[in-house]
Amino acid sequence: MTTIATAPPARASQTWYKILYVQVLIAILIGVVVGWLWPSLATNDWVKALGDGFIKLIKMLIAPIIFCTVVSGIAHIQDAKKVGRVGLKALVYFEIVSTFALVLGLVMGNLFQIGHGLAAKPDAAAVANYVKQAETSRSVDFILNIIPDTVVGALARGDILQVLLFAILFGFSLMALGERGAKLRGMIDDAAHAVFGVIAIIMKAAPIGAFGAMAFTIGKFGPSALGNLIGLVALFYATAALFVVVVLGLISRFVGFSIFKFIAYIKDELLLVLGTSSSESALPQLMTKLERLGCSKPVVGLVVPTGYSFNLDGTNIYMTLATLFIAQALGVDLSFGQQLTILVVAMLTSKGASGITGAGFITLAATLSVVNPVLVPGMAIVFSIDKFMSEVRALTNITGNGIAAVFVAWWEGELDQATLHARLNQKIDLTDGETSNTTG
Repeated sequence: MTTIATAPPARASQTWYKILYVQVLIAILIGVVVGWLWPSLATNDWVKALGDGFIKLIKMLIAPIIFCTVVSGIAHIQDAKKVGRVGLKALVYFEIVSTFALVLGLVMGNLFQIGHGLAAKPDAAAVANYVKQAETSRSVDFILNIIPDTVVGALARGDILQVLLFAILFGFSLMALGERGAKLRGMIDDAAHAVFGVIAIIMKAAPIGAFGAMAFTIGKFGPSALGNLIGLVALFYATAALFVVVVLGLISRFVGFSIFKFIAYIKDELLLVLGTSSSESALPQLMTKLERLGCSKPVVGLVVPTGYSFNLDGTNIYMTLATLFIAQALGVDLSFGQQLTILVVAMLTSKGASGITGAGFITLAATLSVVNPVLVPGMAIVFSIDKFMSEVRALTNITGNGIAAVFVAWWEGELDQATLHARLNQKIDLTDGETSNTTG
């Protein structure tokens, strides 16, 4: 079976300032300093455009990448039942782990009731646009929303769920063609190679994008933006870390590897997400890294794109935790039954949320409006600090999807354990994602 993602030969050493993750980290730190000391400069439209422009460069390739990788992954499988089996296993995993994330958010929100006593003055106008988007999303039937009006329209809008649906159908059709579809499969594989080549070019600008996004964030909101809401931010950070270390850590240990080694393996992707606040910005590199880690291409091609719509662990934690915080701040007591409703509603509203900043805020609006409409104006309480929590949402989401792909590959018997341990136990050259010859 051919592999879409390739990389240049590994290099044993390289000048530190030429390593991409070092450049991104330096850019983030410079962005923080510029945003803090020169906020007027940092909030300039041109600085903001640096971050927004980089994310748009990545987003323009997400739909083609998902289409090519999913179609190629399915088309290269000889047994149609295998596709269904992998998809079913992935969905079962997503629902179980997502439930853990939602429950953890509720438990932490009830244990540390930091919303009580907050002098909250909700401003409905500041959040009206988000509420309107959420109401529109809630009023549209979810199943019908998955089906695109046109294939071209779905690709043009970059709607992940709609592109995923068409890619699955097209992949099955191509698989049914057998040898007659060999030439078309080859063309799609080549197209995927070309798209990943474009990604490699765009990634050269990652430090610039990370600087612009971080400088604008700090310049606009500043440290004072946290104010007396620092408790919610800290609690969310701690809860997300607890989820990664305990829940994902136990899953990793069950498969036979350390969650900390896995995080170290994808740390350049995590830094990119931290700088851009978008888990989608690292999707292509994550898929490449997972294939190199020993996961089969079909599993990675199916699980990761699906996970970006159905396995948003960070968003799930955020929704339950923020809902309780808003209720406590507004003095609204939520019964046990209402909190169970939060679990059910959040499980549905989180599906299809993208990894881009603001998506979690919109799904929060949808959840609040169903659980108790009185809570919706309280979204303005967390509006100013949402940007500070979006980074952790994205970091948790991408880590969760990486672990999901490894677990499903292991469950399916398509995880090369020898390659997995060899990669995780070797030093990583983060310039090209390959390992060096020096073990550590």
